[in-house]
Amino acid sequence: MSTSSAAPILSAALATPAPPVVHDSGADTAPGVIVVDSCTTLGTTLVLRLAGEIDHFSAAPLRALPASAADDGCTGLVLDTSRVSFCDSGFLAVLDWWPQQGRRLRLANPSRAVQHLLNAAAPARRQRAHRAHAGSPTAAGRS
Repeated sequence: MSTSSAAPILSAALATPAPPVVHDSGADTAPGVIVVDSCTTLGTTLVLRLAGEIDHFSAAPLRALPASAADDGCTGLVLDTSRVSFCDSGFLAVLDWWPQQGRRLRLANPSRAVQHLLNAAAPARRQRAHRAHAGSPTAAGRS
């Protein structure tokens, strides 16, 4: 048996519209999206042309591609970052990892966002490099 009623489900007090939600204009928590626009090798050098945003999350594929190239014997990496619109420490981690083991790194056409990050991080990166050099066995013998 079915019954129908025209009576409202909610009382008038509960049926009033909720006030509009104010959007918080704080930091965006969505992960960035990086696009490898092109990927080529020239001898033992991997050349990547990047576009988009590089953050902690989107840097994962950017770490994997050079790591795979290094495993295949690539010793040079050229990154064209002219179309990178945002980058953070996730990108710095990639930049700091590659030169280990004597590999060469070159940034071609750094975008405004990349140049801003490099400028902001330069003092800390120089200090880390200085500490690493001071702790090396050859530097210790020079005292």
